[in-house]
Amino acid sequence: MSNIIGTGFNVGSTDGEVASLYEDMRALAEMGVDTVELGITSLDLISGGRIISERLDRVLAVTSQFDFRYTVHGLVSSNFMDAVTQRYQIDAAKALVEFCNRIGAGILVQHGGCLRADQIAERAGADQREREALTELADFARPQGVRIALENIFTTELGQYRQTPAEVAATVKAVNHPNVVALIDFSHAYIESTYRGLNFREQIAAMAPVTGHLHVHDSFGRPQGFYKPFFPQENTAMGVGDLHMPLGWGDINWDSIFAELTFLPDTVLMMEIGRRYRSEQPASLAMARRLAGLDRPEAVAAQ
Repeated sequence: MSNIIGTGFNVGSTDGEVASLYEDMRALAEMGVDTVELGITSLDLISGGRIISERLDRVLAVTSQFDFRYTVHGLVSSNFMDAVTQRYQIDAAKALVEFCNRIGAGILVQHGGCLRADQIAERAGADQREREALTELADFARPQGVRIALENIFTTELGQYRQTPAEVAATVKAVNHPNVVALIDFSHAYIESTYRGLNFREQIAAMAPVTGHLHVHDSFGRPQGFYKPFFPQENTAMGVGDLHMPLGWGDINWDSIFAELTFLPDTVLMMEIGRRYRSEQPASLAMARRLAGLDRPEAVAAQ
């Protein structure tokens, strides 16, 4: 049993305004999507760790129009290993937890941390800094019914300190908090495993027992390296980088993975396949529902 309760797509604003967020959400509602992950930091909703009330009212006016199950993506630039900005990040994340509570979202996504190659002095305490920050945030989130989902990322620059997927799982286990779970981003794990010479399937298997959220999108697991495309589609043509392609466009063996792995109860399978692939989203949705077992009669009846 996979323990997956829903699947859908991420959404965000293209111009910092609520209207473009609404248009994306409306298209997904018409498609029959049941779950949406809000890239809420694409809006000016939080300032210095405080929610801007008039902006919040506008966002709530949009989210209340749809019968979605919501999850929320935190700061894409989140990095609790960064001692300089960590306090500001925690404050912003707490505001995002409050937003989650307002819309009934049970998950806030937090990216795993990293250090630059030249941050030698900060490296010794990096893992502990991240764990302490996650604990503080989880303590704040617990009474609000929000779980912090720590996502595995991939190396983005030479010499960078970055945890492997298995090490992200170890961080979640070390924090040992009911409101901290792991988030497997399969494509990120694939890219990082290729880059480091690790076994991709072993890495995600190490994460699965503590995983309560999933990011699913296809790729070929080929690191970006120094290649710079002129059009984003040129990366796709070469199969290079973090492509966020429709399911089936890459070479990840989704059927085998989902037949093998089991996740924590109340896990959401969130596809980070954006509006660029609107015409392909329905096919990915059908495939995701099948992988999650949500196309079975008993699952459909429970929704």
